[in-house]
This record gives sequence, C-alpha cells and structure tokens, in this order.
Amino acid sequence: MNTIRDVGIVGTGHYVPEKVMTNSDLEKLVDTTDEWIFQRTGMRARRVAAEHEACSDLCINAAKSALEDAGMEAAEIQMIIVATVTPDYMLPNTAALVQDRLGATQAGGWDVTNACTGFLSAFMAAQGMIAAGIIDNALVIGAEVLSSILNYQDRASCILFGDGAGAMILKAGAERGRALHLTSGLDGKQWEAIQRNAGGSREPLSHPIIEERRHLMSLKGRDVFKFAVNKFRHLINTSLEETQHTTADLALVVPHQVNQRIIEAACGKLNIEMDRVYINLDRFGNTSAASVPIAFDEVKRAGRLKEGDLISMVAFGAGLAWGSALIRW
Repeated sequence: MNTIRDVGIVGTGHYVPEKVMTNSDLEKLVDTTDEWIFQRTGMRARRVAAEHEACSDLCINAAKSALEDAGMEAAEIQMIIVATVTPDYMLPNTAALVQDRLGATQAGGWDVTNACTGFLSAFMAAQGMIAAGIIDNALVIGAEVLSSILNYQDRASCILFGDGAGAMILKAGAERGRALHLTSGLDGKQWEAIQRNAGGSREPLSHPIIEERRHLMSLKGRDVFKFAVNKFRHLINTSLEETQHTTADLALVVPHQVNQRIIEAACGKLNIEMDRVYINLDRFGNTSAASVPIAFDEVKRAGRLKEGDLISMVAFGAGLAWGSALIRW
C-alpha cells in the first residue's frame, strides 16, 4: 500500500489584463453609478481582457510567474489542471493549450468547470493525486475571461466581474502550504441561482437565443448573498473544529472575492477582524475561479505569510458549490 505523502506549495503567480474598467466606465454602459456599485459590492474597478487575449493567454502568464517563483522548468510539470468556465474553445480543454505553449511536454491535464469554486476543486484534485503518489507535482490554474459572457445590459451582474488568472505549483514533500483540512460540496437544487442559460446541449446557440442574450450569464443576487454568508461561516467553522483550532488561531483568511458586504457579514459573525482577511475585489472585482489564487499570490508576494501561519482559503458559487482549504504555511 502506498504511503500518503505530504503536499505543499512551492510556487505561485498571477496575471491580470492591462485594461481597467472603473465604475465610472460602467456608468456609460448601464444604468448605475460609482456610489451605487461601491456601496453594494465594495468594488471600484476590474480588469478586462484585450481583444487578442483568451483564457489560455491569461493562464500562460500566471503559470510562467508561478514557475519562476518555484524555480522550476515547464518540462518538470507532471499535471496541469485549469479551472475555468470561459475556456478558449469547447474542445479541446484549455489545459492542452497551456501544456503546448508552456512546453510542459511531460504533463497530463484537464479542465475543471466549477465556476468560483473551481480553483479549490482543482487544488484538491492535485493534492489527492500527489499525496497518493500518482504524480509528484502539479500546476493548478484558475483563470477567467468573464467579460466574454457578461450581459452589459444587466446591472445586477455586469458590475461584479473581472478577468484574470492565478496559479499555484504543488509538490510532494514541500514544507509550506500543507493542507490540514479540505472540503467541498454542492447543492444542486439551487443550480438556477447563477447560470449561463444557453450554449450547451440543452439549448444550443441560435439566432433567437443570441438576440435575447440568453447565452450570457445571469444571477439571483439575493439568493446568492444569503447562501454565501452562511456557507462562508460554515466552511471556516468546520475546518477549524475538525482540526481542533479556533478563529483566534487563524492568521489570515483568503476568500473568494465575491462581495465586500458578504465577506464582512460572515467575518463579523465569526469574530474575525477584517485586518485578518485579504481583500482585492476593490481593484479586480469577482474573477470567479481566478479569485483565490490571485489573492493568495498577492499575499505571498507582499510578505504577509509567516512560517507557521494558519491560513483559510474559501470559495463558493454557481452550482451552488463550495470548497475550502485550511493550510499551514
């Protein structure tokens, strides 16, 4: 029987497009104001991919940054897992494009389509494969070009999202970033809360569907708000209780950047001060699967991670799905 191996994080990186879309820019597209957006979301700006930038382009930039951070060559990578709901193509998967362009010739790979929870789902899959001895390392990427599926006539959704990519390299035996607790879940009864109605096999694209803009994203804001606050609290409480820790032991929470009010409401009920919660949604908005790895890389590069720190990564979104990872740095 194989021995379960320790798995840690050896490199991180991220990339966001150059173009900035501010709340003032959105005022020109939809009936909204900078004040209205900021008060309800905490967002001031988000990044938007250039016309020539697809999901794999963002992935490549984030991956190169993570490889440099890890001191590794692309040819050493054994698995590439890309979390995205905005792939370059329906076929093939984006991981194939990343493998080719990086020159990661020894790597297998696939995509995960779990929206905002996607990165943590991919992180868990990589953790399991490395721990079991199937592979020794993996490149895990969360990347989105959400601007390509937003309905800029719907102020409830178009104000929330941005584009970007974040990456991590996990490796057997690495000492930092070892997972103490991992969890994921799904409440399929609420699948309609966040969706992209058409473009799949249920409703293939057609001229009427495109004219009605049914191929673009939609969401039920109140349902998502209530779900996110409750799930955020539950995920952190469960991971701490099952590892015999308390919220006082947490050095940092790196949450999915969903909404300032959601994060503050949940942390308030957990008695976690906001100076222990990393927020970048004011600059990048909600980047779905890219949200957690972008934030984690910023935290790491800012020198906020200290040896022995207990860090919680939590995410929740379409599905409705959720996931969390409690790690020791």
